[in-house]
Amino acid sequence: MKTAVYRKEHFNAAHRLHNPAWSELTNEKIFGKCNNPHYHGHNYEVVVKVAGEIDPETGFVMDVKLLSDLVLEHIVDKFDHKNLNIDCSEFKTLNPTAENIAKVIYEILRPFIAAHLDLSITLYETPRNFVQYPA
Repeated sequence: MKTAVYRKEHFNAAHRLHNPAWSELTNEKIFGKCNNPHYHGHNYEVVVKVAGEIDPETGFVMDVKLLSDLVLEHIVDKFDHKNLNIDCSEFKTLNPTAENIAKVIYEILRPFIAAHLDLSITLYETPRNFVQYPA
C-alpha cells in the first residue's frame, strides 16, 4: 500500500497574465486585474507530494530532508521574489497561470524524484484558489 509524504513551502512572486496573440481588450476581458501591465504579486504556497511504498530498510517513502532541500534549491530559490514573466526563462513564452506554474514545478522536480515514486504538486495562489498537477 502506498504512503505519501509532503513538503510545504512558500514563495512570493509577481506575474502578468497576458496572451500576446490577443488584443489588449481581449487580454483585459479574459484576465482582468491579472493583466495589469505593471504586474501584480501573490504569496504562493506549494505542497509537494511524493507517494510510494515504504522502504523496509529506511522506513521512508523518501527522505523528507532531501525533499525539503530539493524544493528549496530548485523552486523557492528560483521563484521567490521574482517577476515570473521577466526573471524566469520558463515563462518567457508561457503564460504564468497557476496551472502552468504548478506544471513547471513538477517538470523541474520530476528528474530528482525516483522514477518509482509518484509526484504531485499543489499550488495555492490564494488561500481559496489552488491547482493540482497532475490532477
